[in-house]
Amino acid sequence: MLPVTLVFAGAAALINLWLAFRIVAIRNKAKVLHGDGDNPMLLSRMRAQANFVEYAPFVLILMALVELAGGSKSWLWGIGAVFTLARLVHMLGMDAQKMGAMRAVGACLTWAVLLALAVWAIWIGSHPPAPVHYL
Repeated sequence: MLPVTLVFAGAAALINLWLAFRIVAIRNKAKVLHGDGDNPMLLSRMRAQANFVEYAPFVLILMALVELAGGSKSWLWGIGAVFTLARLVHMLGMDAQKMGAMRAVGACLTWAVLLALAVWAIWIGSHPPAPVHYL
């Protein structure tokens, strides 16, 4: 079982639903069925969800593999929390009509999490534990 990854996969699913509902709200208000209807806020929210979907699978897969390989659960909790916070901050920053600190901070934290998990996975994969010899 992968309890840490399961918690953050559930959180990611809820965030993705929330992002989708935010898109639907703008679609209904602007009466746009397909595409962005040249509505900047709708485009922003569509990109926020798409951006989330572009990063979340990599992070969750790496978290699961690191957890399976015996990576520190406390570090995984921390990485998962930073990723979740980063994506929420990024999403709020995407609502602004100009580049702002929230969007940049969210993006940079997301990249840091992905980089940390990638390096951690490579490290664990290239340094397997020593075999146990029984008498």
